[in-house]
Amino acid sequence: MNESYFKDLLKKNGLKVTSQRLIVLEAVASCPGKHLSAEEIYDLVHESYPEVGLATVYRTLQVLLELHMIDKVNFDDGVVRYEMCEQSETARHRHHHLICKKCGKVYAFEDDLLDNLERTILLTTGFEVVDHEVKLYGYCRDCIEKEQM
Repeated sequence: MNESYFKDLLKKNGLKVTSQRLIVLEAVASCPGKHLSAEEIYDLVHESYPEVGLATVYRTLQVLLELHMIDKVNFDDGVVRYEMCEQSETARHRHHHLICKKCGKVYAFEDDLLDNLERTILLTTGFEVVDHEVKLYGYCRDCIEKEQM
């Protein structure tokens, strides 16, 4: 997490730099690769800062989303989760998820195999893709091995 970048971003957008905002961002940043619910983020924050309430966490998550500091992800299980996102716009859509239908584990998949498709779309339609979300559902290695036993 780049704290000075975040502070500058808040100021540039006419928002106050508050300790609560920094604390919530630190909580999300402290779990790289994890997809945390608002309640899980609240639990992390509450351990060290019991004065920060759940409503503050929700409001701060909304600010972080609007500033593109975090991404909201939904794995179709009724829980909205959050994760840190890349700081540059070009890197924002290079993160995909593999979701095991049996155990529910979520794996990040970093390669962006859609670059060629995006170029083709731009050349043929004039439509520039600036973001996308890919979720692939299947079965993880552990679940496949357990099934074969």
